[in-house]
Amino acid sequence: MNISPKIHGKAVQDENLCGFIVVNKPAGMTSAKVVNRLKHLPGVHKAGHTGTLDPFATGVMVCPVNRATRLSRFFLHGSKTYKAKMVLGIETDSQDYTGKVLKSSPVEDIAIDRIEAAFMAFTGTTEQVPPAFSALKHKGVPLYRYARAGNPIEKPARQILISSLEILDIRLPEIEFCVTCSAGTYIRTLSADIGKKLGCGAHLAGLIRTRACGFTLDEALSLDELCEIDSADRLHGLVVPMANALFSMPACIAGRDAEEKIAFGVPITPADIKPLESEVTSPYIKVIDGQNRLLAVIEPVENKFEYHYCCVFHYAQSL
Repeated sequence: MNISPKIHGKAVQDENLCGFIVVNKPAGMTSAKVVNRLKHLPGVHKAGHTGTLDPFATGVMVCPVNRATRLSRFFLHGSKTYKAKMVLGIETDSQDYTGKVLKSSPVEDIAIDRIEAAFMAFTGTTEQVPPAFSALKHKGVPLYRYARAGNPIEKPARQILISSLEILDIRLPEIEFCVTCSAGTYIRTLSADIGKKLGCGAHLAGLIRTRACGFTLDEALSLDELCEIDSADRLHGLVVPMANALFSMPACIAGRDAEEKIAFGVPITPADIKPLESEVTSPYIKVIDGQNRLLAVIEPVENKFEYHYCCVFHYAQSL
């Protein structure tokens, strides 16, 4: 092939400042406000998230910026890890400490082995009813709006996976624990459900997300740190490149012919790309060039010897 594509300015603007910012979300701030703060950073004209946190919660929020927002959907179903604190004996309408107290019960006589057994019962694949105070929608309206108006809506139970649930400390009525779970799991609902199983009720008193999308709290930056950045060049060094952020996808390197095919949307075949050694398995494949720039995310077409494009990225002077 020897065709020169038309690459327009908007398609390639800020191509270097394109990737993911790992934020340590502060308490008392909504996830939407965190994203809005990122939009005011130098060189950022678009930002998103790969999973929200309740306003009172802190910890890892993985936020795509600029063209990387197109990759958000590939991160929404990954597992997450939390460190949490629950309080036995007090139930609230929101299932956390910000809600209205509904009921109080004594907890002094609850044995440690009963608590351990209750936690064990929630490991593995279970079903969970989403909380009435949540951003899930009913007829286009968030559930928390119905709940605040005194008309809570109960959604059907959903299947979740709790792959790890470890008690860290018990000092009744407080229990600290660590949990690794599938996306869509509500830790405040887990706390409330454990309290119900123990017969005394419970609510969530603190929550820190320590891992999400393959990133850990140690890698996260505070909003204060980010807001001190005064140039796109300084911010660039803190943005994780798109190809690096896609931990869950095996990688393939595209040769020059494959790059041209990708640029024009011409279907590519296994013969066009060179796979890199990887133990990662995924229905998707990330295609990179020799500079580790993400060219495309592809998936095999069933019963065909070619790939389907999930998304494609163009770069100035890439061909």
